[in-house]
Amino acid sequence: MMKKEFDRKLIFEDGQEYYGYGFGADAEAVCEIVFNTSMVGYQEILSDPSYADQAVVMTYPLIGNYGMAKDDYERDTPSIGALIVHAYYDEPSNFRSTATLSEVMLKFGIPGISGIDTRKLNRSIRDFGTRKALITGSSTPLKDGLARLKCTTLPRNAVSRVSCKQKIVSAASFPQYHVVAIDCGMKQNIVRSLNQRGCTVTAVPWNTSAESIITLKPDGIFISNGSGDPSDVPETIAAVRHLLGKYPMFGICLGHQIIALAKGGKTYKLKFGHRGGNHPVRNLETNQIEITSQNHSYAVDANSLPGTGLTLTHINLLDHTVEGLQCAQDKAFSVQYHPESAPGPQDSAYLFDRFIKLMEDEQIHA
Repeated sequence: MMKKEFDRKLIFEDGQEYYGYGFGADAEAVCEIVFNTSMVGYQEILSDPSYADQAVVMTYPLIGNYGMAKDDYERDTPSIGALIVHAYYDEPSNFRSTATLSEVMLKFGIPGISGIDTRKLNRSIRDFGTRKALITGSSTPLKDGLARLKCTTLPRNAVSRVSCKQKIVSAASFPQYHVVAIDCGMKQNIVRSLNQRGCTVTAVPWNTSAESIITLKPDGIFISNGSGDPSDVPETIAAVRHLLGKYPMFGICLGHQIIALAKGGKTYKLKFGHRGGNHPVRNLETNQIEITSQNHSYAVDANSLPGTGLTLTHINLLDHTVEGLQCAQDKAFSVQYHPESAPGPQDSAYLFDRFIKLMEDEQIHA
């Protein structure tokens, strides 16, 4: 039996090429290439706005086998740049499946490549860090691909593109609290997690002013996950700085970094980031280890925390990066990882209950 000819490839700026087979959209793209170590959850990864403009390499080899389910999207319109896998399976067996992964990627113009040696590729990312890659046809001459990479600048300000454009209200069945969520690319399961705990959630665009948020009369403020460099959202940082201390506040992922910057801390870019559902984090208050789901390129600089009023609460056991902060005086706390992960570890769901307790205490003492 003749081997099928490669029809797609990746080109890196150093001249490396990885050949494979196309699925999804037949489109060229220049993206920042990253890897994710999750064994399941490719639908949630595809539709997570935090991956805007990025080409994600899945370390788990078989992708597509359970298709795409209507209720499992994190956002209705995926903004991921591309998906790269070792083995793509186009005949899902899950009874909940309503479409194949390739069909959804084709609908939204997202290119995919399978047949890649993802072990070699992921080692390259670990060794050399995240960097630009061109997804193109296998016949594209290397010199042409390198020229396109050289003249293409990776997009910034992704938050402004993935945030909601107007206020969106998600009502709880039995509402007890009103949470205003600053949407920097918020995952839908965060809204579900708050709704399940009696919170009606009003999502507002990333650049909504503190004054506008105050008029909504929130019981608490939530700052969401999102994509890119936290320094790209000075409007959000300014709003959070103004709101700190006025309401209980909870930040996840990019929201965690924004709170740190609002308090005078600093952030920096990691070599290859944290992406996947198996990161061990130590809770310094309880000394317990939580297995966490993560997705970020930037981290808070621990050396910048003295004098900010922020206390370190969680630390990553793999590289000792900052994973959690709190400011008791401002009734604010944050984590770098995702307590709402779905599918994924549920070790950290208690953090939503902690936010509820802060709002409950505030109501009691009001």
